[in-house]
Amino acid sequence: MQHASPTKDYSKEHALNRRFYPAESSGSGMAVFDITADRAGWQYSGLRILTLMAGTTHEFATGTTEMAILPLHGGLTVEVEAHSFRLEGRDGVFNAVTDFAYVPIDVDIRITTQGPLQVALCTAEATRRIDPYRVAAGDVRVEVRGGGAGTRQINNFLSADVADADKLIAVEVLTPEGSWSSYPPHKHDETNETEIELEEIYYFRIDGEYGFGFFSCYTSDGEIDDTLTVRDGDVYLVPRGFHGPAAAAPQHHMYYLNVMAGPSLERAWRFCDDPRHAGVRDVLEGLPTDPRLPMTGPQRALDV
Repeated sequence: MQHASPTKDYSKEHALNRRFYPAESSGSGMAVFDITADRAGWQYSGLRILTLMAGTTHEFATGTTEMAILPLHGGLTVEVEAHSFRLEGRDGVFNAVTDFAYVPIDVDIRITTQGPLQVALCTAEATRRIDPYRVAAGDVRVEVRGGGAGTRQINNFLSADVADADKLIAVEVLTPEGSWSSYPPHKHDETNETEIELEEIYYFRIDGEYGFGFFSCYTSDGEIDDTLTVRDGDVYLVPRGFHGPAAAAPQHHMYYLNVMAGPSLERAWRFCDDPRHAGVRDVLEGLPTDPRLPMTGPQRALDV
């Protein structure tokens, strides 16, 4: 049985100010959020959120990271090697499922906006090269998971079972106002028969003026015990431990983008529920799903 590396000292390396980043507290210029794996204090997962004006061109290199280019608002063209991908995008994360592009390690990228743009660059340190590709919004598998007040929508655009990557796993989750997701609390901080070690980033968007929600992360040893108010644009890094629930306040839908990667040669998402709350999963899955879900689909994508 292989366990998480004992050399990682999360109690020192991941004080609260290295786990929780209020909106626009990490970044500068066009990058309203910018966390590499090294800056996060771990080894694999990273995320950049760029905001660009209409008619803007931006060039960068992937280096040792593979990347998913995911429009949050607006559309763009991605040029990589001999490929040119037009991403139709969307007019907001609460309005539509979007297309996206995957780009591999060691390539130069050129993106050109079609209008005002906010885009997520989801990254993972990688070694295996995979050819660039685009996935249309209509081909993103949308899943309604759970039931009752625990019903949520999962946009599996780069989940481990639907699209190819070396290390990177990324999904979007939509939680309707007044409901719960990432519940029961679960963890994936070691590799064994039931888990695969994955570092995870939560990037939150909250619908509505003055909107907010709640999020929790804790460890059995008590070194991490965070219950936070999250607002539009906030980011939380999960270094280890049980995470969840995420709760959307009444009148404010919640969205989060999850970016995950880890050391395993097997690219998979396996987790262990907190045994004190594990029974909730079967209860929720036995309830009728929330009729408000799915909240979005590709048919409402931005017309550009």
